[in-house]
Amino acid sequence: MPRPILDESNIHPAIREKIASHEQGIVREVQAAVALHPVVVVGMGMNPFPKKACKALDRAAVAYQYLEFGHYFNHWRRRNALKLWTGWPTFPMVFVKGTLVGGAHDLNKLIASGELKKLLA
Repeated sequence: MPRPILDESNIHPAIREKIASHEQGIVREVQAAVALHPVVVVGMGMNPFPKKACKALDRAAVAYQYLEFGHYFNHWRRRNALKLWTGWPTFPMVFVKGTLVGGAHDLNKLIASGELKKLLA
């Protein structure tokens, strides 16, 4: 099921560039990491779930790239650009071979089922 996104025809031309360029530096940074590494975990400080995802990958002996952007009290506007880009509402955001697979809970399910190893093969 596709997620609803406001159609560009419903955005006034005068603000399209502002929307298109809003905090795109952080999005490009994550895109570059996802292009270079088979597994990328995007997190934030003070949030225990990115750490849980990293520990799960460590236990599974899966190499990953970790990107951390601020914590609860800073950089939230930058992180919002990632949420808008992916549609994923929380951190971590875990990417496997360029595909967003969810957060820590979703990652643990992939590890437990053996699907993560299949995705990486």
